Amino acid sequence: MIEAVLWDNDGLLVDSEALFFELTRKAFDEAGFELDRMYWGVEYLGNAKHSREIARELGMEPRIADSVIERRDEAFLKSLEVPVPLLPEVRRTIESLAGTVRLGLVTGSPRDKVERMHRDNGLLDYFEVIITDDDITRPKPHPEPYLKALERLGLEASRCLAVEDSRRGLASAHAAGISCIVVPNQLTSIQQFDLAFAVEERASGVLKYLERLADGASPD
Repeated sequence: MIEAVLWDNDGLLVDSEALFFELTRKAFDEAGFELDRMYWGVEYLGNAKHSREIARELGMEPRIADSVIERRDEAFLKSLEVPVPLLPEVRRTIESLAGTVRLGLVTGSPRDKVERMHRDNGLLDYFEVIITDDDITRPKPHPEPYLKALERLGLEASRCLAVEDSRRGLASAHAAGISCIVVPNQLTSIQQFDLAFAVEERASGVLKYLERLADGASPD
C-alpha cells in the first residue's frame, strides 16, 4: 500500500521551468547566442547539464557566460516577486491527497526560492517533508534527494510513489527504488520515460493510480 506521494516542484507543481527557460533564452539572445527550446529540454532538464556547460557547448566564452548567467539569475529572482502560477489541476490533486496519504516535496531548487514561489498559494502547508537543494550534496539524477525524503518520513521505498516531470527526476526516484509517475510539461515532453510506472498529461492523473495501488496492484 502506498503511504506517501513525493512530488517534484519546478515544472510539475508550478510553471517555473517555462519562466526560467524564457529568461535564459533572452539572456543568451542578448549575448548573440540562440538557445533552442528542444535542446534545453533535453540537455538541461533531461541530462542535468548546467547552464554554463550549455553556454560553452554553444560557443560562449567563459567570461561572457558568467556575465550572461549572472544576469539571468538576477532576472529570475526578480520574477519571483510575482506569484508563479500553479500548473493545471495541481491544487485539486494535492488537496484530494491531503489526509489520505503523507505528502513530500523533493526539489532541486534552494529552499528560499521554493518558499518565494509558494508564498501566496499555501501549498507548502500540505507537505510533511520538504527536501531542497540545501539538504543534499548530490542533486538529481542521483538518488540522494529521494533517499533523504524516505529517511525523514521513516518509510521504505515500496511504500512511496514519486511524481516527476523530467527524465532527470525519474532517474533519481528510480535509483532510490521508488516507482515514479511522470507528468511532462511543454519543455520535457520531448524526453523518453522508459523507467516510468506511468506517464500522465496532468497532475490529477496520479489519483487513479493511488486507487489502483490501494487495491493491491503492484507498482513495478
